[in-house]
Amino acid sequence: MIEGVKISGSLRNRLTVSLIGGAAVLALLMYFIVRAYATQIAQQGQDNILGASVNSILDAANVSEGFIDVDFPYASFSMLGTDTDDRVFYAIYQDDELLSGYDGLAQIFPEVDKGSAYGNTTFKGAPVRLASASRMLVGADLRVQLTVTVAQTQDSLLGALNRIGRNVAIFGAGFFLLVVILAFWATSTAIGPLAQLTTSVARRGPQDLSPVASPVPREMAPLVFSLNKLMARLEYSLSRSEDFIAEAAHRVRTPLATVRSHAEATLLRVDKEENRQAMRSMIRAIDESSRAAGQLLDHAMITFRADNLDQKNIDLVELVQDLAMRLSPIAEMRDIELQLDALGPVSVIGDAILLQNAIRNLVDNALKYAPSESIVRLVVATTPKPSISVVDEGAGFPVGEINLLPDRFARGSNSGGIIGSGLGLTIAQEVAEAHGGGLTLNNHSRGGACVTFSF
Repeated sequence: MIEGVKISGSLRNRLTVSLIGGAAVLALLMYFIVRAYATQIAQQGQDNILGASVNSILDAANVSEGFIDVDFPYASFSMLGTDTDDRVFYAIYQDDELLSGYDGLAQIFPEVDKGSAYGNTTFKGAPVRLASASRMLVGADLRVQLTVTVAQTQDSLLGALNRIGRNVAIFGAGFFLLVVILAFWATSTAIGPLAQLTTSVARRGPQDLSPVASPVPREMAPLVFSLNKLMARLEYSLSRSEDFIAEAAHRVRTPLATVRSHAEATLLRVDKEENRQAMRSMIRAIDESSRAAGQLLDHAMITFRADNLDQKNIDLVELVQDLAMRLSPIAEMRDIELQLDALGPVSVIGDAILLQNAIRNLVDNALKYAPSESIVRLVVATTPKPSISVVDEGAGFPVGEINLLPDRFARGSNSGGIIGSGLGLTIAQEVAEAHGGGLTLNNHSRGGACVTFSF
């Protein structure tokens, strides 16, 4: 189940059930149609034999010296023989008077010279199929209507129909099983392009808003068209957001810097100690606001760039050296020495802007917590993997809080009185993860904190 998504059944299951349900209906329909057709053919065959038997008896009848003479042909009954030895009954009527045969055998009186008539009845406790035919016999002084009825039980016919029914049922079951297999294959094939589209979209990063270019079935074209339009709107919105962040960074930092300059200038002209203390508090608040706003904007910028890195070949030693030169004035104001330790060039593939931002936050944290007249070491190593370590000589991290400090807005219990927003380590960790690495925090064995940014 996907969190936040309302699910109403399964499209795959609906297709499968529809196909299997249709196959079941077709299999049952096929069974009844074939069974009915087989019954019709078998019954027609029995009727033809019964009719031939009746006609052979009628053909053997004649009028001789005023009497009806019927010489039963042997073939008239032998043709009715079956594997199950069905019983055969007959009756011969002269103008509705029984001449020979089984009394009580039902008759069907067809019109004279109109062929045989057929029907079903029960005789001697068994269902039988009977055929009747009539013929007008004319003699010298006699004119009579002779009717012959022949009936046969249907054990052989029912047995044959049952065998046909079983065979049809087996064939229908095989057909149904085959359709079930084909239904699962067909639904998987039909759903396949949708699953591929889902996987393709799911594998994209938040910043990958390029349109779906791979071919899709015609039925999915409206969905892909709408998806591409949505991504185009999102891309435009993100572009506007990036512009807003850049503009906001400029518009927030510049006024704060101006206000701080005026506050410092005013501090020099204020004589009363309580007013000077108020101005110092104002400057501190401005510094905190400026730092918090700057790091919030930096974090937003990292969020936008993390999944769409502008990767280039970068020399970490050169990057750290340039950063140390730009932060040296701040370090000197605090009587702290920035020391770079590197044995030679260390090349990596990464986004220079994000890396500078991350390392600057680590160095800035070290400068805030390092005591005066101490050293902050920037160590660039190649083994076991490329990394940058920032080591200070301060109090170190609170032991029970090391794993929590990279969390957003988290600050250690030893941060009282130190300006900060709790985003510096968060920014560094997210940049490290965007480059396939990580951030490791520990306390140096000789004292002080050590943060290692690894690739």
